[in-house]
Amino acid sequence: MAVSYKKLFHMLIDRNMTAAELQKKAGYSANISTRMRRDEYVSLDSIEKICRVLGCKVDDIVDFIPDEDKVSEK
Repeated sequence: MAVSYKKLFHMLIDRNMTAAELQKKAGYSANISTRMRRDEYVSLDSIEKICRVLGCKVDDIVDFIPDEDKVSEK
């Protein structure tokens, strides 16, 4: 299953906040920001920190996208 953080980046734009500002407030590394821009796996711990800073739920910032191979098998 793939993951997408597009919702997070849209939320940052809406709130006039940069990824660097979020990173500093949430206390995670630049590597995490890079992984999110690439739609790669990020630990639940990091997601929790982001949600606390933004006052949102996981599904407000993350989309889980089923693999096409597994969808076609069903």
